[in-house]
Amino acid sequence: MPRFTPRDLSDIGIEMFQAAGCSPEDAKVVVDHLVESNLFGHDSHGAIRFHQYARDIREGRYQVDTKPRIDRDRPCVAVVDGCGALGPIAATFATRLAIDKARRQGVATVALHNSSHIGRVGAYPLMAARDGLIGQAFVNAGKLGFEVAPFGGIDGRLSTDPIAFAGPRRDGDPIMLDMTTAVAAVGKIWVAQNRQEKLPPGWIIDANGEPSEDPHAFTGDPPGAILPLGGNVGHKGFGLAVMVELLGGALSGHGCAAGERKLITNGVIINVYCIEHFVDRCRYEDEVEGLVRHVKSSRPASGVGEILFPGEMEFKTARQRQTAGIELDQVTWDQICDEAQKLGIDSARWDPGV
Repeated sequence: MPRFTPRDLSDIGIEMFQAAGCSPEDAKVVVDHLVESNLFGHDSHGAIRFHQYARDIREGRYQVDTKPRIDRDRPCVAVVDGCGALGPIAATFATRLAIDKARRQGVATVALHNSSHIGRVGAYPLMAARDGLIGQAFVNAGKLGFEVAPFGGIDGRLSTDPIAFAGPRRDGDPIMLDMTTAVAAVGKIWVAQNRQEKLPPGWIIDANGEPSEDPHAFTGDPPGAILPLGGNVGHKGFGLAVMVELLGGALSGHGCAAGERKLITNGVIINVYCIEHFVDRCRYEDEVEGLVRHVKSSRPASGVGEILFPGEMEFKTARQRQTAGIELDQVTWDQICDEAQKLGIDSARWDPGV
């Protein structure tokens, strides 16, 4: 499978998005987001999206000549209309707005609607944590809702409805949680299908409600469904998904799951908390570091080398891939090259070697 340095992969993406009509600045925002997803090990939200986003721009589904705007503005609250802009552009705008408001007011909630797919949800709370604040995000997929079965059901009626959180530490990488309320993201099933790999048991059911490890059982016609997070206590993941629908869907004004099958768009609620409005920063940092020490003092289970805090694996993977490079499956690379040709780019000159 082809392997790239992060810089080379970024250059490929920026060339594609500029050829599709994005400004250099917007192309960089989108590509930085996608390549960081690969670095963090979330290949389901990385360069696998290059050809998807570029194709949707080329076919007129995503807009590159528009900017998000603020529809409602209050001291602690804002509603942002993405105006059909590329999701990472709109969600970055909304997150920056929430950070600015939280610095002034202590807390802020910004809703985003009418945006295309925003990508890896964890990127936006991480923006707040890197600025020394705490961030949360709740994201639905608008009126889609055909991928995840409700607890006790066999038909897809919800989207994967992710939740993300990030908070800073005194020294070291932020604590970061980025999770779907389903067992897995749809993109992870695409990656497994491209690599001709089986899925782990308990991820999906086929169209008849039977457990399956074949990705095609989910992506085929008739389609199967992803299971809610939690296994035999999947009512918990199902309940979290409904919460995300209310926040990311109804409260944002973007709409809740209704079974539509069209372009993926996201409704988003972003919450940001400014630590100093609540507690002295040193006290916060002391408590967080004490928590980390306490949790990591547990004896590891058999076969476990180290207890990792949420986000630690992603940052470790990023450091490894910065050196070793980012590997793409052959199907994804072929799709990228095919879309590049349609955009008038000679992809044959791209070197997939590290």
